[in-house]
Amino acid sequence: MDNRTEGTQFILLGLTNAPELQIPLFIMFTLIYLITLAGNLGMMMLILLDSRLHTPMYFFLSNLSLVDFGYSTAVTPKVMAGLLRGDQVISYNACAAQMFFFVAFATVENYLLASMAYDRYAAVYKPLHYTTTMTTGVCARLAIGSYICGFLNASFHVGDIFSLSLCNSNPVHHFFCDVPVVMALSCSDKHISEVFLVFMSSFNALFALLVILISYLFIFITILKVQSAQGHQKALSTCASHLITVSIFYGTVIFMYLQPSSSHSMDTDKIASVFYSMVIPMLNPLVYSLRNKEVKCAFKKVVEKAIFSIGLAI
Repeated sequence: MDNRTEGTQFILLGLTNAPELQIPLFIMFTLIYLITLAGNLGMMMLILLDSRLHTPMYFFLSNLSLVDFGYSTAVTPKVMAGLLRGDQVISYNACAAQMFFFVAFATVENYLLASMAYDRYAAVYKPLHYTTTMTTGVCARLAIGSYICGFLNASFHVGDIFSLSLCNSNPVHHFFCDVPVVMALSCSDKHISEVFLVFMSSFNALFALLVILISYLFIFITILKVQSAQGHQKALSTCASHLITVSIFYGTVIFMYLQPSSSHSMDTDKIASVFYSMVIPMLNPLVYSLRNKEVKCAFKKVVEKAIFSIGLAI
């Protein structure tokens, strides 16, 4: 008997059942989302408006900001609406769409971070050949390839999950439609789907990590050859923001996806999911802006122009 729930709804059980926590959580997530919007859209505007930031590193950073905005938007507004209205119902199609865009943008970020590591390798390891190595065409191909991999990966996962026979009782023990929690609703044998999830997640994460590790191996070899302390500091400062972003992103991805579903604790997974679906997209622009003199200068220049324009208007 086919027990699939096509055309029906899912019930997102959310982060907590305690009514007294819903308004504080709503306020917290609203602030996080507003900072995420301002940080990522602001970063994209700065890079677009300041010609000094029209370099490969900032090209990838603008794409990273777009992706962070995308996968935060796929999750956070629905969570905020659920906390405010108490309506935790999500339709079958909306659940599939949310899963698709979240997985797609998260996978794109995975490959963009690898592309950024390669860019840093080219800048530090072969600085004299940097402009001929990281051409506009190379940057465009790396970015487009990241988006293709991301959207293909999302298509595979969503197609696989929603081809399973799902039980008539549809409570999703999460605050959004993530792959492992929707897979847990399956009444049919999901062993192959679990293996596929672990294999695809492992391949995507480990391939990108391999590129990052090899890139940084050559970067650190180059740094060790530099004699001056100023040279060491300059090379390390070039990579510091990217290393922080990589550590945060892959730490949560490995924790969430590179383990079988039987070892998952729902409460722990929810906390980790809040971190990578809401907090990481907020942190990335802050990490890059606070540690980057060029971004600070571009921001200062834009603010001065805005103040000058307001002064003229008055």
